[in-house]
Amino acid sequence: MFDFLTRIWVDTSGTIFEVALQPALYAAGLMMWADRAQEWLDFALLGVVQVVLVYAVCRPLEALHPVEPVSDHAAIRTDVLYTLLARLGLLPLIAFVLLSSAERMLNGLLADTGFVPPTLETLFPALRDMPVVALLLYVVILDFGEYWRHRFQHMFGWWYALHSVHHAQRQMTFWTDDRNHLLDDAIAALWFGAVALLIGVPPAQFVLIVMLRQLAESLSHANVRLSFGSLGERLLVSPRFHRIHHGELSAGEHGRNYAVLLPVWDWLFGTADFDRKSYPRTGDPDAPESLATGGWLRQQVDGLKQFGRALRGR
Repeated sequence: MFDFLTRIWVDTSGTIFEVALQPALYAAGLMMWADRAQEWLDFALLGVVQVVLVYAVCRPLEALHPVEPVSDHAAIRTDVLYTLLARLGLLPLIAFVLLSSAERMLNGLLADTGFVPPTLETLFPALRDMPVVALLLYVVILDFGEYWRHRFQHMFGWWYALHSVHHAQRQMTFWTDDRNHLLDDAIAALWFGAVALLIGVPPAQFVLIVMLRQLAESLSHANVRLSFGSLGERLLVSPRFHRIHHGELSAGEHGRNYAVLLPVWDWLFGTADFDRKSYPRTGDPDAPESLATGGWLRQQVDGLKQFGRALRGR
């Protein structure tokens, strides 16, 4: 089955590249970028799969048992645009143009020094024969890093100035997961990628981890009355658990429930709220109104202005 799906993926990607992307590169005199363009195309196609999968899982749940009725369709449409740009267009293009060059530079520096970063498999050779165990360890370590990245987003004023774009949404749905400032997204991608590189996550497992993580994050933002129960909410972040984090009284520096996937980190570091049974209103009352109701471009510009003021201590 895996080989069949892989063959379909390769055939689809190859056809799109040969019919559409390769002629455009040739016409523009950019054939030296052909290999990188193929990587970008694969990343964009992966985004299509993610969007379809997330919609198929989350939209029926929101329709079945919503926390609140939809009252601001425009805000949700803005979040849809965020998702499409993040997973299908703008961010993959940024990664293609900028991060690929940084990756080649880093690999060249490491090759020149002869330094080979340690990985889980080199530290624990037995993991080479236990790919499932290795995958679970990768997930745990990456999620630990994501917990602290999220804590830092709320801890440092300059970072929260960007992150407040995400928290300003008062009509939270599964589309809200990708509602982030571009600079905030870039920092998060570098953070996640650096941790993955440090522990040596294999490319195939990295793709799988990213897909599962983004599905879980989209579900946790969904407008649905869904709790995983007393035990389940200590094992996996639920929509109820994460909605508390987005609650109006939890949006700022002293927030709760920072975990992205595994609530154990909130429990260990004293930031967990397992006791509340309500589903609070979401939003950040201290954020400019434009971050809640403005369009994508307005939110990006005003978020950057907030970032500049925070850096200047104003």
